[in-house]
Amino acid sequence: MKPEDSSNQTPHSVDKSGKRTLCPNESSCNESLPKAKKQLLNDDVQLNDDAKEQKSEDKDEPTSKDYYFDSYSHYGIHEEMIKDKVRTETYRAAILDNRHLFKDKVVLDVGCGTGILSMFCAQAGAKHVYGIDCSGIIDQARSIVKRNGFEKQITLIKGKAEEVELPFPENPKDQRQVDIIVSEWMGYFLLYESMLDTVIFARDKWLVPDGVILPDKAVMYLCAVEDAHYKADRVDWWNEVYGFDFSPIRNLALKEPIVDVVNGNAVVTDTVPFLNVDILTCKKEDLAFESDFNLTAMRDDYLHGFVAYFECAFTQLHKPIGFSTSPFSNYTHWKQTLFYLPDALTVRQGEKVSGRITCKPNEKNNRDLDITLKVNFSGEFSKYSGEIDYHLR
Repeated sequence: MKPEDSSNQTPHSVDKSGKRTLCPNESSCNESLPKAKKQLLNDDVQLNDDAKEQKSEDKDEPTSKDYYFDSYSHYGIHEEMIKDKVRTETYRAAILDNRHLFKDKVVLDVGCGTGILSMFCAQAGAKHVYGIDCSGIIDQARSIVKRNGFEKQITLIKGKAEEVELPFPENPKDQRQVDIIVSEWMGYFLLYESMLDTVIFARDKWLVPDGVILPDKAVMYLCAVEDAHYKADRVDWWNEVYGFDFSPIRNLALKEPIVDVVNGNAVVTDTVPFLNVDILTCKKEDLAFESDFNLTAMRDDYLHGFVAYFECAFTQLHKPIGFSTSPFSNYTHWKQTLFYLPDALTVRQGEKVSGRITCKPNEKNNRDLDITLKVNFSGEFSKYSGEIDYHLR
């Protein structure tokens, strides 16, 4: 479960038809994963794996709301994202391989950060690129844009998208002048940090009818894993610390999902989709959801928790592409999100694990997520019926 160096990841295999598959070792991987993938990426879409301020009112419980914009002011977080080859090279391919879409178009980069996506759009021939970011990194982005000769083609605006206006030179009263919105809005568990809310706002305010959004589709998936060693190290360790009972902290640790790399070999069940997001049409209200799931054990094993991941697709391109954050795919900085159960379940091949996953923004800080898993299992060797509340922050 320790993070892996993406440079040493095994590339996806190629089947007899020449198409890449999600698993390096197709025979040992989850047979349902390609089926689930097809809900997001049809046969024409290829996963790009090789490319592959306001303070909290509750002073006793600081959350990501306190640190969100400050954290993105530091170059370190941008270094991690840019070095994520799956992420950055998929965006670069989506933009530079589709210059016909960008030629003489007005582009909006929502959450532009260092400006790298804005510069890809300028390279692709965009008439003008507007980049919006609320963090201090935009000051460095302006210098980067100027050093690379794009200062006349790219305008960077510091502020929240919900509070700024785009300085359209020809007809400033007409807000719908953006042909393409580009944004890397995805967070852990896809929706953490709620930046998709801002993309929806920008879409509804500035995007022309039939405009393009990159990416425009996302699907979330759930599977179950065997993870005894890591759970013992991260959660059960608190049961006894130097001879003292520290179990109250274990209870807290169980309620916080863990974002880390999950080995595909740890996956015990099939994989099912539980949320489909169409960024072209979705509403903010759609991002608070409930979804039932039914998983089937693929082998005799122990089940310690559930893993969520997502896939994104750019389907409005001449040749649609996408990427996956699956345990079977190459490393990304999003990794996977792991939800532990209080106790392990003993499962036999073919047995069913059913339940419901519920997600909504936290009431105190909408950038955090409150996630509930209701789980039902009645197997030959163990049974469980319970509901666990998690807080992703």
